[in-house]
Amino acid sequence: MAKKPSSAAQKSGRIADNKKAAYNYFFEERFEAGLVLEGWEVKSLREGKVQLTDGYVVVRNGELFVIGLQINPLNTASSHISPDKVRTKKLLMHRAEIQRLIGKVEQKGYTLVPLNLHWKDGKVKCEVALAKGKAEHDKRDTIKDREGKREVERAMKSRNR
Repeated sequence: MAKKPSSAAQKSGRIADNKKAAYNYFFEERFEAGLVLEGWEVKSLREGKVQLTDGYVVVRNGELFVIGLQINPLNTASSHISPDKVRTKKLLMHRAEIQRLIGKVEQKGYTLVPLNLHWKDGKVKCEVALAKGKAEHDKRDTIKDREGKREVERAMKSRNR
């Protein structure tokens, strides 16, 4: 019998988010891709031992790979394997989608960024975005917008009291 994901992961479906991505990029399109993982990696994901912040997607021989996705092995990992926590992981998508993405990535300024990892029907999926990098002034605008929203929320809270 297969072990179910932990209650926190099961409720939200989320495993990890790339919070830096929204600060550094404008998202054009989002895609969902499968992920080729080893058994110990799935067990670590269930425990939430993953870090996606430094991850990025590259194209090699017409296939997509995630680099920098760090999955930390559990202490109870099997003794007959040697876990590599920064192993390059292959993304699984339909050939036509991959070809379309490759065409867009070859255009100036576009890149593929992993946004989050989540559970779907008992499988780990990676949400990938076709993104364009933000200039420094755009990042400042993002900070101003976020601070403005916080001030409005604070004002509404204090007014409701």
